[in-house]
Order: sequence, then structure tokens, then C-alpha cells
Amino acid sequence: MTGGAARLVRGREEQRATFLDLFFDLVFVFALFRLSQGLRQHLNWNGAFQTLVLLLALWWVWTQSAAVGDRFDPWQPTIRRLAIGAMFGSLVLAAAAPAAFGGRGLVFAGVYVAVQVGRSLILVIFTWGDKRAQRPELRVLFWFGVSAVPWLAGALVQGWPRGVLWALAVAVDYAVPGLGWPMPRLGRAGAAEFSVSGEFLAERLRQFFIIALGELILVTGLGLSSGGFEAARGAAVVVAFVTTVLLWWIYISRAGEVLGGAFAAARDPLRVGVSAMYAHVVMVAGIVAISVGDELVIEHPFGHTPPAWAAVIFGGPALFLAGRAIFEYVVFGRVSRDRVAGVLVLAAISPATIFLPPVLVAAAAALVLAAIAVTDAAHARGRPPEPPSPPG
Repeated sequence: MTGGAARLVRGREEQRATFLDLFFDLVFVFALFRLSQGLRQHLNWNGAFQTLVLLLALWWVWTQSAAVGDRFDPWQPTIRRLAIGAMFGSLVLAAAAPAAFGGRGLVFAGVYVAVQVGRSLILVIFTWGDKRAQRPELRVLFWFGVSAVPWLAGALVQGWPRGVLWALAVAVDYAVPGLGWPMPRLGRAGAAEFSVSGEFLAERLRQFFIIALGELILVTGLGLSSGGFEAARGAAVVVAFVTTVLLWWIYISRAGEVLGGAFAAARDPLRVGVSAMYAHVVMVAGIVAISVGDELVIEHPFGHTPPAWAAVIFGGPALFLAGRAIFEYVVFGRVSRDRVAGVLVLAAISPATIFLPPVLVAAAAALVLAAIAVTDAAHARGRPPEPPSPPG
């Protein structure tokens, strides 16, 4: 290894998250808050689609930044500058997100492309002279260059064409890791080319999930402080807080604790890592929807529950449970029946929400999560620790 590569590549024995990683994550509390605010302003199918596209873009900035922290020494000045640059870019993306499908489309797409392509280009330059270290960076640069075309083209049009082009760009970004980052003349990447430190990635994913829960705490606190401490609002705040605690418990209970071991047990750690990242973005999408529901319920605890409100109040926990089921399959190679049952129960009771005030609808969703948490606790007491055995 020569030149910049020798100074930048990280030793495998040093794979722990650093204060730089935690500092970088702070911006995503604001990012998730902005996404939930945008969804609340456009609480319909089109708004949900747009929020999903923007969430996937922001999540991909985070995952690629985390991957750089895995592959390279975070204490090197170049890597620190890249992390801080990506952090500032994420801040701009978050600020532009609510109007990204309106007048700030070029800002959002331009900054996204600048962060992703710019980071990859710098890493290609600094790994010059070491083909083994440079090859993964070339693959990433190539595919971010490909997805940059629909990102920038979408920014130049309005309406549904922008949605189609940006959805295509997101599809490219998310598909290529599963395909092995194929590239002309290089073919697909082998498992060893993108080496993964299981404990580091597991720690980073857990940290981001806690950041996402932090956005729920922020929304709950703002709702309480902005409207007084009357009984109805207080009841809604209690339900929102309990829901946040239940999400944390269901996430961490077993699979969240042993994710690092799942990477170690896998024949292809990269494949497990990519699957875990996909599972987490589904859970985070659920948290964004729950955030919207919490805010609506705290502001209007009683009265009529519109169908769109019921969709986020029940749909958020259902999305979280679906992502948690995928996560469990990644770690253990199977899915607990209570995750599936929870989604089915939420779907089954949703028609009754037309007769209930918002706070009771939210309480019903919390009761479903509580039942799953109690089941998890009972299983944990009744059987020995289960070793991870991820598929593949």
C-alpha cells in the first residue's frame, strides 16, 4: 500500500464508532424532523411517495458515509473533512427537503450529487497507487455518476416527471449494492472487496435508530410545550412517549443486541450488511410516519379521526414492525409470528378508527406494540440466548 491509501485505510482492529460518527449523526435529527413536517403538510399518497424518495436519498448519504468510516481511518484529516462536508451537505438536503418537489429541486439534487460523487472522487484520488483499496471506490464513483443523471434531469422538470426520474435514481442507488456494484471490465465485486466490520456497522445502525427515536422525543416535547399542560394533551403525550419506549424495546430485544454476531456468523457479511441497512430504512420510514401521527394526536387529541390520520397512526407502527421482521430474518434467518400478527391486527382494527378520537386510535396502536413487547420479554425469559444464524 502506498501514498494516500497507506495513510487512510483503517485497521480492522480499530473498528469502533468514534465521536466523529456521533457528531455526524446529529444532523439527522433535524433531517427526520423536516421529512415528517413535509409529510404532514402533504398528508396524501403523493406526499407519502415524495417523502419516501427523500428519505431514501438522505438514508443513502448516511449509509455511504458510515461505509467510509468503516473502510478508512476516521482520525485522518481527509476523512474528517469528508465527514464534515457530508454533514453540511445533509443539513442543506434536510433544509431543502420539504420543497424539493417544488422550487428547491435543483438545490436538493445538486447537493445530493455533489456529496455522493465528490466523496467518491476524493477517495479514488487518495487511494491512487493501491488498486485493491481503490477498486471499491471506483465502483461507487461509477454508479453515483450513473444515478446523477436522473437526479439532475429530474431537478430540471416539474410534476410527475421529477418523481419518476428521482424514483429511478433511488432505484439505481439501492439496487447496485445487491448486484455487487458491477462495473465494465471489473465485473461484480467479491465479498472480500467490500470488507465489512460487523461490530462497527451494527453499532452505527443502532446509533442511527436511537437518533430516529430522538426525533420522536423532539416532536413529543414540542407538542407538549407549545400547547399547555391540559389533561387531554397530557394523555396524548403519555401515549406518544410510551410508543417511543416500546419501539426502542422491540428493536433492541434480541436482534438489535446480537447484530454484530450475525455479521460474524455470515458467509457473506456484505450481503447481510446491505440487508440490515434496507431493514433499517423501513423501520425509520415507520418512525417518520409515527412522528406525524404523534404531532397530530397531541394537537388534536379528541374529535374526528380523518382516514389520513389513521393511516399514519397505524401505518407507522405497521411499517416499523415490517422492517423489524426483515431485520430479525437478517439476524436469525426466521421471523417471529408476533411481528406478522401485529401488522395484521393493526390492519384489522383500522376500520374501527372512524368511531374513535385520535388519542384512542394512538392508544390502540400502542397496545398492539405493548403486546409484542410483552411477548418478546416472555420469550426472553423462557429460553436460552439464541445465536445469530443469518441467511447467506
